[in-house]
Amino acid sequence: MDRRDGASNWGRGFARGNGRGRGWRAGDGGRGRSGRPSTQAPPSTASAASAAAGLTPSVTASDAAPIVGTCPDMCPATERAQRERLRDLAVFELVGSDPRSTSPSLAVKKFCRTISSTSVQASDIRPLPVLRETMDYLLNLLNSSEYPFDVVHDFIFDRTRSVRQDLSIQNLVNDQAIHIYEDVIKFHILSHQRLARSCKDSDASSLCYLNTEQLMKCLLSLFDMYHIVHKNDSHNTRKAEYYSFFVLLHLGCKIPRMADSLSLWYSQLPASVVRSKEMIFAKTILRCYHLGNFKRFFCMIAADASDLQLCLVEPFLNEVRARALMYFNHSGYKPQHHPLTHLSEILMIEELELENLCSICGLEISGSGDTKSFAPKQTSFSLPSSISHSSGLHISRETES
Repeated sequence: MDRRDGASNWGRGFARGNGRGRGWRAGDGGRGRSGRPSTQAPPSTASAASAAAGLTPSVTASDAAPIVGTCPDMCPATERAQRERLRDLAVFELVGSDPRSTSPSLAVKKFCRTISSTSVQASDIRPLPVLRETMDYLLNLLNSSEYPFDVVHDFIFDRTRSVRQDLSIQNLVNDQAIHIYEDVIKFHILSHQRLARSCKDSDASSLCYLNTEQLMKCLLSLFDMYHIVHKNDSHNTRKAEYYSFFVLLHLGCKIPRMADSLSLWYSQLPASVVRSKEMIFAKTILRCYHLGNFKRFFCMIAADASDLQLCLVEPFLNEVRARALMYFNHSGYKPQHHPLTHLSEILMIEELELENLCSICGLEISGSGDTKSFAPKQTSFSLPSSISHSSGLHISRETES
């Protein structure tokens, strides 16, 4: 079956009354000027490790009493009226095609960079049930085919940041807040795959980096919440997959120099998470990548990756394949050519797409038809600085009868 579509700074000293973590702040961050994801190491419970990595804690102490939101709609009435007046409405918020008209069932509160918890009004903040309703509405838009995906992504990207902002202002840390964060992460993972497939220019590439940046921030905030809410819950199996996402993001060259910090991070995780099949899968995949065991790398992904794990690793697969071609080119003797038919089976890529990848890497192909191959020790080989993610990304999961 073709599958093309197929921790943190623990934040000690929190109050736990009514599902609110006193002083908890979601590590949201803004869109970086460079449009690139953070290259900081993952936080851990060891403060010395955090300091060595140059980290800013995602959880900070605060003596301010949390606000309890009272806004009944997805967008406060005052913001709705202002944006109608300024014609500041997204296409998903318009009543008909009127740029000056929206409704409570369409308008969604925008993310605000300059918001302050000391100046906001309770009527401008959405309570947890409304945030849940907003999140469900946004996720339904994810499958919209009426507009290009980059337009859909830009809208949901901004509005989910606003959802996280309202959670943070109210210091909401409970199971419902965790579920919202998990859904935001699912959105970023699905976007991670779809944006990578459409990366044709610098603007699309920038969207990929920004999406990855927010995905990392969401994961770290989620890990903080896991520790607060599920500290004594060793039977929660769902969170193991989310911890595995953080490990899988370290494939390829997007987040360099992370191996040592990851080792420390592993040691701080609950034993139940470390022993989970999701985390064992992620750690094994990363180890195979670094050791050059590419056959096991692709076989494990084909057999064991969950749908979300597959979405997460797919944009990195051509980077891994290029690295595998480097290994094959450096190994063997010149008279012993590497047949593309055999390599395509190992790397789980169609032969025509593999031939294109070889060309991108500077390898000269000889032969024709089923006898196409390349000779090792070609000095023209070089790892490309960027590789198209729009082809050669399928994982065949055919099972034996």
